[in-house]
Amino acid sequence: MTSDDQMTIRQMCDAYDVTPRTLRFYEAKELIFPQRDGTKRLFNRRDRVRLALILRGKRFGFSLEDIRQLLDMYDLEGSERSQFVRTYTLAQTRLAQMEQQRDEMIEAIAELKSELSAAAPQFDAYATPDGAKSAA
Repeated sequence: MTSDDQMTIRQMCDAYDVTPRTLRFYEAKELIFPQRDGTKRLFNRRDRVRLALILRGKRFGFSLEDIRQLLDMYDLEGSERSQFVRTYTLAQTRLAQMEQQRDEMIEAIAELKSELSAAAPQFDAYATPDGAKSAA
């Protein structure tokens, strides 16, 4: 780490398993605000906390705009209650969406397994040299 508990872009990439392009993207979207020292970007504790929240939000499937709104609420004084309520509500909605997607995937997997099972005898016939001759 550099002085004042700041991290360089390389240190951030290593610590959070992201690319420099990712960090520049989040900076361009004004989600993180590294200090500049010439051409060098320096990330402080606040940037690291924000990046961790961004990555967690993305892992849960939140949009960047949702993440921005939640991060902006952290910056407002006295907004802990509204920030918590908004985060909780958003998380409930996202959980319901994820559970619906899971249920749809389970159904699609079962249907595909059934189709493959029904097609297995024909596949076996086509896959064997004897089956290829008899199918012709």
